[in-house]
Amino acid sequence: MIGNKKPPDSPLRAIKQYCLDCSGDSANERTQCPSKECPLWSFRQGKNTLRKKRVLTEEQKIKQVLRLKVARGE
Repeated sequence: MIGNKKPPDSPLRAIKQYCLDCSGDSANERTQCPSKECPLWSFRQGKNTLRKKRVLTEEQKIKQVLRLKVARGE
């Protein structure tokens, strides 16, 4: 632990923290960051914006619902 800051527990949170430090601890400045040439720019909000959204078929959705019910013991 550095100072009173807790170390990040994931790479995306580490990037988010880095961007927050870079922007002078201003969350507003981090969201409006103009440095698009920075390799971390896409990840500055703590999310991977480059990841493609997963598209499921109806059959896959039904299988997931059934697996969740079994896991919950329903």
